[in-house]
Amino acid sequence: MNVILFEDSLVPQLYPVTIGRPAFSLACGSYRLLDLIDRLGHPVSVVVRPHLQDLVKADSPDVLSATPPKNGSILLVNARIVPSVTSLKRLRAWSSQGRPGVILSDGSVAAALVGPKHPLPAADLSVEQFAAWVLGLKLPEADVELPLFQYPHDLIRHHFGALSENLEDRLSRGDYQEIAEGVFAASGASLGQHVVAHSGQGPIVLEKDASIGPYCYLSGPVHIGAGARVIEHAAIKDGVALGHTVKIGGEIERSIIEPYTNKQHHGFLGHSYLGSWVNLGAGTSNSDLKNTYGQVSMEYDGRKVATGMQFVGCIFGDYAKTAVNTSIFTGKTIGACTMVYGFVTTNVPSFVNYARLFGQVTEAPVKVMIDTQARMFQRRNVTQRPCDIQLLEDMYQLTRHERQLAVEPLSL
Repeated sequence: MNVILFEDSLVPQLYPVTIGRPAFSLACGSYRLLDLIDRLGHPVSVVVRPHLQDLVKADSPDVLSATPPKNGSILLVNARIVPSVTSLKRLRAWSSQGRPGVILSDGSVAAALVGPKHPLPAADLSVEQFAAWVLGLKLPEADVELPLFQYPHDLIRHHFGALSENLEDRLSRGDYQEIAEGVFAASGASLGQHVVAHSGQGPIVLEKDASIGPYCYLSGPVHIGAGARVIEHAAIKDGVALGHTVKIGGEIERSIIEPYTNKQHHGFLGHSYLGSWVNLGAGTSNSDLKNTYGQVSMEYDGRKVATGMQFVGCIFGDYAKTAVNTSIFTGKTIGACTMVYGFVTTNVPSFVNYARLFGQVTEAPVKVMIDTQARMFQRRNVTQRPCDIQLLEDMYQLTRHERQLAVEPLSL
């Protein structure tokens, strides 16, 4: 059997979190879908948006961006599936039966099993055409639940539900030592003096070379990625997952932080998602609860979407940054490659300098972001590749419509 992990036409609906990464690379519950699909033990090919193809080849050389060999069955997996152990178990159990069929979720193809007698997809099928090709096969529908991310806030919705079982899975598969009650550490991980840890609601897992400073508070379930650093006096609680090589301080609750991001100083972050290479200035805080205690609605492309959740914080795209003492209102999105100052009362487009408090919203030139990326990479001993530069240029073009939707006219 071969596996095709495919993006579909609704992936742009997840902006800003999918502007610069495939949907299967989104972290949720401490796992990415790509990590879990690899466990099926079959060759994996991918169908991604054109501007991400070079990035996928560079970051995941074992993944093929081509149609698999023309023999055997093909398991098609939507890149928007929530990456949980439950999703993996259901997918494995269903596909192992070997009966062609399709799993639908909210009207989208979540997965399909195509037999050797079915026609293969054309090698040049676009992301927009791929799901339509699957539906055109008229496969029998299977009664299996595989939830999909529909909007960015769904990362927060599914994160806490998946985190505990995903951490238990990590512990069952990895080499960890219990260094305190409910605190499990991989090699090189360290726990500072006078740390208070509560694991009654779930384990606290420290990956290789992660470090927790003195006088910190940890409340599980919590996942601290490899090489992550939590500085002194931080409070990491109730469902936080930190990616590798992050620096974290202040108070964080039920949030996802992708690799290479800094939130090093005091300030609150709750029910939020931060992409990679984000930096929050000292004192930056967000609201995750309305004053009315009602359910939060988000705005995407000028449309209001009810989240059905009482707690929703902020959603940050990659490379976004805040100045000191920035305050972010409930349920706001911060676009990729954006610099934010003062009070954030509206969604922020990508590639802008946002300072509404001072009456200024200006466009951030992509050349500035490329130079900034080079400096950031150098600080972390990461090589800036041609595909990284090209990705920023593509992201700039793909988000041009966001700047046209901005409330204020932008100036260069």
